[in-house]
Amino acid sequence: MALAVVTGANLMCTFGTAPSQLTVTSQFTSLANGKPIATMKDFQSMTNIAPFAMCTSLANPQVASATAAALGVLTPMPCVPATTPWTCTKTMVGGAPAIDNSCKCMCAYGGQISVIFPGQTSTVI
Repeated sequence: MALAVVTGANLMCTFGTAPSQLTVTSQFTSLANGKPIATMKDFQSMTNIAPFAMCTSLANPQVASATAAALGVLTPMPCVPATTPWTCTKTMVGGAPAIDNSCKCMCAYGGQISVIFPGQTSTVI
């Protein structure tokens, strides 16, 4: 069952150390339980996708540099997501493809961002 993802949904990155939240800014007319439904356009770092606390990816130049300075001991650094558009969109909402709880988003540093809680539990898309 594919649930609509709404503003306030919880996300997780495979290289992050804590969950993050999604903020919908792409549209405000299509709602699920009173909250705007997210679309493929809601992938912008810091605007739509908040940081995941610390980043542990060696593809992140800050993590690689800090790890090298620590003589090879993995040294996480603050997360600043470098995100790409969501994949697996199927349904149109507000003129753009909506995302559901099975959709993924990638970070340029190799992390895969997943929906761990869509922000609501009853609207199926």
